[in-house]
Amino acid sequence: MPATSERPVVAVLCERATDRPPGLEGLAVDFRYCAADGLPEAVRGARALMLWDFFSTAVRDVWADAGTLEWIHVTAAGVDTLLFDELRDSDVVVTNAHGVFDRPIAEYVLGAVIAHAKDSRRSLDLQRGHEWRHRETRSILGATALIVGTGAIGRETARLLRAAGLQVRGVGRVARTADPDFGEVVASSNLADEVAWADHLVLAAPLTATTRGLVDGKVLSAMRPGAHLINVARGPIVDERALLEHEEIAATLDVFDREPLPPDHPLWDAPNVTITAHMSGDVIGWRDTLAGQFATNVRRWLAGKPLLNVVDKKLGYIPTGSR
Repeated sequence: MPATSERPVVAVLCERATDRPPGLEGLAVDFRYCAADGLPEAVRGARALMLWDFFSTAVRDVWADAGTLEWIHVTAAGVDTLLFDELRDSDVVVTNAHGVFDRPIAEYVLGAVIAHAKDSRRSLDLQRGHEWRHRETRSILGATALIVGTGAIGRETARLLRAAGLQVRGVGRVARTADPDFGEVVASSNLADEVAWADHLVLAAPLTATTRGLVDGKVLSAMRPGAHLINVARGPIVDERALLEHEEIAATLDVFDREPLPPDHPLWDAPNVTITAHMSGDVIGWRDTLAGQFATNVRRWLAGKPLLNVVDKKLGYIPTGSR
């Protein structure tokens, strides 16, 4: 907390200056709401910055004006669009929305698994053509899922898939056994050797130098025909060009290299791909939950208590077991 007796200033970056987070009234701080073009002025003298526009990269551009910042909060699980070398090397604390999206994203993944097993894409196509065609579909009981990312979202996904009857393994930086949620965790460096085991390959890892391009042509070629890729992490983890060349692999994609996905992008028409608009964690009321989480941390900050959900800026995420 600032040492002065004045109310601390908190800048809030919004996509539009009028698109403000709800429920922040009554906190003993002075908020400066702005869009990206007003951030240089809003951040001068501010002690904290809330990124309500959580995919913005504007902080890097105003870093020279941000000398008084001591805390940045990102209202997202991933912080890859925020971090840059000067911020990593600074004393500024970064927190994120750890915990808000775990269950909704896990539910999205389970829904994608069921939709794939029940051949929902073809059912919709048949309905549009007014065609009655009886078919047999698969059960998810006993199906296998390999989850890349052993953080909170990956763990919640593993628990839910296990409860639905799937066999689950994790993929992390270090291989290990007897994990409470995954059982076995295999090393991400060996993904191409492990992926043939899985009916479903679920991506729930942060975007880092290690995970960028992780699912490349080699991994896709090693997947079993008819396997299912689900990406709820970040688009650049998957080589989209390679995916387009592997029509034998089904894919449910919520994230992409470029967002919004351009209207002329070939993924729109790929027969093996289901697309959603980066919404896997966005359930009704999610904005209220995000704002409430930030308000809780503001109160802790004002009281001199440790902040919740502190990101390891070198790793780019909150290490397992930390908050």
